[in-house]
Parts: sequence; C-alpha cells; structure tokens
Amino acid sequence: MTKLSEYVEMAANEYLQETGSDELDARWIAEFFQDGGVQDDYPRQDLVAFSDQVQKALSKKSERAGKQTRLQLDKIVHFVRQLRKP
Repeated sequence: MTKLSEYVEMAANEYLQETGSDELDARWIAEFFQDGGVQDDYPRQDLVAFSDQVQKALSKKSERAGKQTRLQLDKIVHFVRQLRKP
C-alpha cells in the first residue's frame, strides 16, 4: 500500500505538471482523491485534510522554485557585473 505522504507528493507533482499553478483546484483534487486510489487505500481519510496537505506541498514547491530562481538570477547579475568591470 502506498503511503499517504507519497500520495500527497504524487498529487502535488501531477497538479503542477498539468496546470503549472500552485493554487489547488477543488475539483481536480477531488478527482485525484477518488481516481488516484487515495480513497481506496485510506477510506477514513478526509478529502479536505488531504487537500490541505497537497496545498501545503504545492506552497513548499513554489517557495523552493522562487528561491532557486532568485539564486540563479543573483549569479547571473554577479557574473554580468564582473564582466563590466574594467
């Protein structure tokens, strides 16, 4: 049986790939919850709680991507400044 945390990560990754958004759609997560096997493996799991976990994972992924982007941009700016120095 797949761990609940693995379902959360799968849902977050799939959602990002399909939509590119970090704001979870209620219909999408309800469909994943039912069709993805979460409901079968965890019949007592609440959809709202699962949705909250997936949204939290999406937010973390978004924050990490933002940090990585800022880091790369800082490296580029530093490199360009080094090239411009006489």
